[in-house]
Amino acid sequence: MASVPSLASTLQQQLADALTAALPDAGTADPLLRRSDRADFQANGILALAKKLKGNPRELAGQVTAALPAGELIKDIEVSGPGFLNITLADKAIVETLAARAADPEGRLGVPVDAAAGTTVIDYAQPNVAKEMHVGHLRSAVIGDAMVRILEFTGESVVRRHHIGDWGTQFGMLIQYLIEHPGALKHEGDAADGEAAMSTLNRVYKESRVLFDSDEEFKARSRDRVVALQAGDPETLELWQGFVDESKIYFYSVFDKLDMEVRDPDIVGESGYNDMLEETCRILEETGVAVRSEGALCVFFDDVKGPDGNKVPLIVKKTNGGYGYAATDLSAIRDRVQNLKADTLVYVVDARQSLHFKMVFETARRAGWLNEDVKAVQLAFGTVLGKDGKPFKTREGETVRLEDLLDEAVERATAVVREKAEKVGLSEDEIVENGRYVGVGAVKYADLSTSAVRDYKFDLDQMVSLHGDTSVYLQYAYARIRSILRKAGDAVPAAHPELALAPAERALGLHLDQFGEVLSEVASGYEPHKLAAYLYQLASHLTTFYDQCQVLSPDNAPEVVENRLFLVELTARTLHQGMALLGIRTPERL
Repeated sequence: MASVPSLASTLQQQLADALTAALPDAGTADPLLRRSDRADFQANGILALAKKLKGNPRELAGQVTAALPAGELIKDIEVSGPGFLNITLADKAIVETLAARAADPEGRLGVPVDAAAGTTVIDYAQPNVAKEMHVGHLRSAVIGDAMVRILEFTGESVVRRHHIGDWGTQFGMLIQYLIEHPGALKHEGDAADGEAAMSTLNRVYKESRVLFDSDEEFKARSRDRVVALQAGDPETLELWQGFVDESKIYFYSVFDKLDMEVRDPDIVGESGYNDMLEETCRILEETGVAVRSEGALCVFFDDVKGPDGNKVPLIVKKTNGGYGYAATDLSAIRDRVQNLKADTLVYVVDARQSLHFKMVFETARRAGWLNEDVKAVQLAFGTVLGKDGKPFKTREGETVRLEDLLDEAVERATAVVREKAEKVGLSEDEIVENGRYVGVGAVKYADLSTSAVRDYKFDLDQMVSLHGDTSVYLQYAYARIRSILRKAGDAVPAAHPELALAPAERALGLHLDQFGEVLSEVASGYEPHKLAAYLYQLASHLTTFYDQCQVLSPDNAPEVVENRLFLVELTARTLHQGMALLGIRTPERL
C-alpha cells in the first residue's frame, strides 16, 4: 500500500499550488503552514510575498483563497489580520484520511518507507570487558536502541555496532594474573549466570590491580603480556578470549533485563580493529594529515587549544609506539565506510566526549574517509542525576550498578501493578510480567522523554507514577482502550466520514494524523524525545476524549459507537507502534 499523506501535507500542497496560480510572479512560495489555536491551521506566508511583490496582503490572501480547488478537504477559510489564512478542515476529510491509515495492510499506519534511505551504522551500548555496567551505560543503550528501531521503521538499513572496551594495558595485567593463578575465573553456580560471571571478574580484576600496584616485577611481566597480546600469542589470546566470553554472558543478562536485543555479530570491540591500526597511522602520516611531534603521531587543529594557548593535538600513536583511542576510532570509521558502505555514522556517546569526536571526525574528513556523501554524527547525551541534582551515586558514593537500578524499578512497578491487579483480574504470572514491562518501560521513557543532550534526574517515584508524563500513563491509556474494545460486544470499529465530529474527536483525529510526520522529524534529527512528546500528547487527547465523548453509551447511535471505537482503536495502534519504536512494551491489561 502506498503511504497516506497527512492532512497537513495535502493542505500544504494545495496552498502552494494556489499561491503559484494566483501569484505567478512570486515563483515557488512557501505558505508557511502551522497548527493554530484559532483554527486547525494558519498560513502566514502571504505576508512575506506581499512585501516582496509590493502588494496588499489581504487582497493577495483573497486571490489565493479564490484559487484553492473546490473539494472536500477545507471546511472553512478565513482571511485574518494583515493577511493570515485561518483554515478549518472538513470532518469528512479527517475521518477518511484516518480510515486510509487504519486500512494499511502492512500495519504501518500509512507511514512511508523512504525508498532513498541509505545505510547507517549506529555505535551504542558500549560496556567494558571485566567491568560491571553502571548507570552511566544506561543512556547510550536506551537511546541507541530506540534510534535503531526508528530508523529501520522509516526505511534505513541499520548496522548495529557495540564498541566494547576489550583491549589495552589492564588486559595484560588480568591475563598475567590468570597465568600465575590458574582457576581464578572459576565461579560457583550456573555457568550461564551473568551476574556470577561478572562478580568473579570483578574479584580477579581487583586482586590483579592490587598486585600490579604493589609488585614492580609483576607490573613488568604484565606489560610484557600486553605486547604478547598485541602480537597474537596463542596462550595469551586464549585467556583473553575467556574473560571476554565471561563478560558477554553478563552483558547479555543486563541487556535482557533492559528488554534489548544485542546480537553477537554486532559486538565489535576495540580489539576488532587491531589489525588496522598501523595502516591507519601510515595513511594519516603519508597524506600529511598527521605529523610527528615529540615522537608521537599527532593531528593538530587551529581551534583546539589548551589553557596555555598552545594547540592540543589528537594523539594517534604514542611516543612509546602504543596506540591511543583515536587510532581505534579512526580505524573503525575506515571499516564502516569502506567495508560496511555506510552513508551515515551515528555515535551515541556521552557529551563529555564531544571534543574527542569532533577531532576524530575532522581527522577522518581530512583523510577523505568522511565527505559530502558520508557523514558522522555524535548523538551526545547528558548525565543521569540523582534527586539532589548531582551525578547519580549510591549512599556510599559508588556508581550505581545498572542491574540493581533495573531490579528496583521492576520491584516498584510490580507493586503499582499489583494494587490494581484484583480489579482487572490479573494472574500472578501477568502481574510479574507486566511489572517488568512497566518498570523497564518507566526507566526507558524517563530517559527518552528528555532531550538527549540534557541531564535528567533519576526519580523512580515519579517514573512509575500513573499521572503526568510517564510511560505508565501511556501504558494505562493503551490498556484502557483494549478494555473498551473487549467490552464492545457486537459493535466493531468502523469509520463513518458522514458524521460530524465533536471538538475532542477532531483534536484526537488531527493528532493521530501527525504520526508519520513526527517519525520523519525524529529520524532525520535523531531526536527520540519528540516521539515521546507526541505519544504523551496523544494520551492526553485521549483522556479529554474519554471525558467528553462516551464510546459505549446506549444513548449513542450505532454509527457513533462504531466511529468512536474506530478512533480509539487507531489510537491504541498508534500508541502501541510508537512505544515499540521507543523499545517499550504495552501490556493488553493493566
